[in-house]
Amino acid sequence: MNKIICITGAGSGFGEACAYQFSANHYNLIITGRRAERLIALKKTLEEKYNNKVLVLPLDVSDRDAVEKAFKNLEPAWQKIDLLLNNAGLALGRDTFDEASIDDWETMIDTNVKGLLYVSKAVIPFMIARRSGHIINIGSTAGKQVYQKGNVYCATKHAVQAISESMRIDLLQHKIKVTVIHPGAAETEFSLVRFKQDAAEAKKVYDGYEPLHAEDIAGVVFYTASLPAHVCINELEVTCLAQANAHYLFKEPH
Repeated sequence: MNKIICITGAGSGFGEACAYQFSANHYNLIITGRRAERLIALKKTLEEKYNNKVLVLPLDVSDRDAVEKAFKNLEPAWQKIDLLLNNAGLALGRDTFDEASIDDWETMIDTNVKGLLYVSKAVIPFMIARRSGHIINIGSTAGKQVYQKGNVYCATKHAVQAISESMRIDLLQHKIKVTVIHPGAAETEFSLVRFKQDAAEAKKVYDGYEPLHAEDIAGVVFYTASLPAHVCINELEVTCLAQANAHYLFKEPH
């Protein structure tokens, strides 16, 4: 029987790349995201290409009621979730603290922190019932070091680090693994969202070096999920060759 992975934010970026990676390795998928049309198209592609099963749950992880309802109504066969990938997240704005938008702050907190909590809280009972499971949370190098104009985005990713550590301690008794992966600069829709669809500004972020690609992180996620049952990678920080940490990035001169 195929294992089941639940991926939040599966409509693009790391989530979409992980959907392909795990489908290719014979997992069935529960995919969530706000853009139903993308999820439906992804489901069709994956099922045709890999002959696995894909369940689409269109929802916004920051909507507590929608999350609770979606997972409460899962059919028993789909409740046997082996792996939860808390991937949904975003950055909005790159402003100093005094100039930043409170609306942007609230959206990041609601998605990056509350959304992760809501989905985890909904899925963990299924894992406890089976005394087995693995939760992988996508953090960021911003969750290790604060950088200028990162303020609340950095704070949300620091929260992901703390939540992951707490989960790992509290879920030991239930034999549930918890991993947090902190990617550095990666070329996905991330910067386009952060700069509010300003493509020119988003492109500047990646000028002069080769950033991580979504497929790179998907490979790392799959590796952490494919180790023996008694082995758990607690935490990984992953950057491209040009990046040392959240502060230091070497760009080739033009």
